Amino acid sequence: MKYILVTGGVISGIGKGIIASSIGTILKACGLRVTAIKIDPYINIDAGTFSPYEHGEVFVLNDGGEVDLDLGNYERFLDINLYKDNNITTGKLYHHVIKKERQGDYLGKTVQVVPHITDAVQEWVMTQAMVPVDENKEEPQICIIELGGTIGDIEGMPFVEAFRQFQFKVKKENFCNIHVSLIPQLGATGEQKTKPTQNSVRVLRSLGLSPDLIVCRSVTPIKMAAKEKISMFCHVKPEQVIYIHDVPSVYQVPVLLDEQGLVKYFKERLDLPISDSASHLFHKWRNMADRYEKLQKTCSIALVGKYTKLRDCYASVFKALEHAALAINHKLNLMYVDSIDLEQITENEEPVKFHEAWQKVCKADGILVPGGFGVRGTLGKLHAISLARTKKIPFLGKTHVHLSCHCIGFKNKIFIK
Repeated sequence: MKYILVTGGVISGIGKGIIASSIGTILKACGLRVTAIKIDPYINIDAGTFSPYEHGEVFVLNDGGEVDLDLGNYERFLDINLYKDNNITTGKLYHHVIKKERQGDYLGKTVQVVPHITDAVQEWVMTQAMVPVDENKEEPQICIIELGGTIGDIEGMPFVEAFRQFQFKVKKENFCNIHVSLIPQLGATGEQKTKPTQNSVRVLRSLGLSPDLIVCRSVTPIKMAAKEKISMFCHVKPEQVIYIHDVPSVYQVPVLLDEQGLVKYFKERLDLPISDSASHLFHKWRNMADRYEKLQKTCSIALVGKYTKLRDCYASVFKALEHAALAINHKLNLMYVDSIDLEQITENEEPVKFHEAWQKVCKADGILVPGGFGVRGTLGKLHAISLARTKKIPFLGKTHVHLSCHCIGFKNKIFIK
């Protein structure tokens, strides 16, 4: 079993999940069986009770596990089915260790972060990495582990220490660390600054992990001068510095990684039984990514929901619509509409926002109303559903509540004068 640990520096939300998924996509295209584990350092047992504005949507797995949205990316990119134990949280881990302590499994010893918590992390990873996740039910060969948060965060320290020990347990040829960091670019001069990445790698190395690859996130491609500077100050070769700049779609990220020799590097570093070049499967991925960029026709969908201020709240909905649009050679134009903006109270207080919201809904080719909690914005959803019914606009409601809303709207129209 080969393990690839993905850590992040400078800021959170830098794109570790997409990069981890993209690495898995490339390796799976080479014929390897890949699984993935996400570690979240928060104390919550799982993501089920989070507000959508905290970490985005809660992704629900086939076994009912309520997990971080990154596991949704893993499943979509790798075409696998993960389990709730593929998401480790601090709360879940401590609950596991305390339960063992109450049962007497530690034989009266003092239970501590080191070695008991760190050992539990390693055992969990090694056990879950062996669980088949594809339709063939074969044991995976590669396990990609994403450590959430930022290196240096106090809540992530036990996990970093666990992997410091883990790299020696599984041997160097079976463990690889990829560090994802930010390269800010000054607007006035356009200069790419490497100091935040240098400091992040310095912290990582002080904790006992040395990055094998440094993936630099930036607005524009990293210049050679910046790449050489990172190489010199972070103790890696220039070819071990990879850049991922902002691209129009996430489907371009595996292509960018492949173009920078990732397959060849992993083959040598982890002694993988693969060829240096991309497979036919990856050529299909590349063609799909290129086709996405060249789409001319557009399909406009109005998403009328309650959590539209953060787009990650509806990540799976967006991806499902995007994939459907791509299948019929259309580019998706998803218009986010806060349902409360369609109500009378918004017309009275902010008429401009009210009319802009209704303009989006009226010009849409279809209307989608996703789930939500509480009564706020329900009347706005009813108005959108009524418009879809009367104007014969294609409509999809994602929960049984929206069938109820549809029935209420129809009743109000027919029976109440």
